[in-house]
Amino acid sequence: MRGWARDGGRERDFCGVCGSALFIRHPESGEFAGVRLGAIDGDPGVRPSARQFVAYAAPWEPLPDDGLARHDERMPRV
Repeated sequence: MRGWARDGGRERDFCGVCGSALFIRHPESGEFAGVRLGAIDGDPGVRPSARQFVAYAAPWEPLPDDGLARHDERMPRV
């Protein structure tokens, strides 16, 4: 694994061989702040709670009518 972070930003950890994104770490504590779903084999057991950045959705790929809340930009933090 290798890591990279912008000044004051979260560290991004990735595979040093293939470059696949794996994790994001909190800049101050170093704790995991997020896991890239591509790093997980199989069903992660979580489902989306909303759709973000729908204002930028590709016109050739319709958004599914799945009842999830839609946000034109990033969804508000709870």
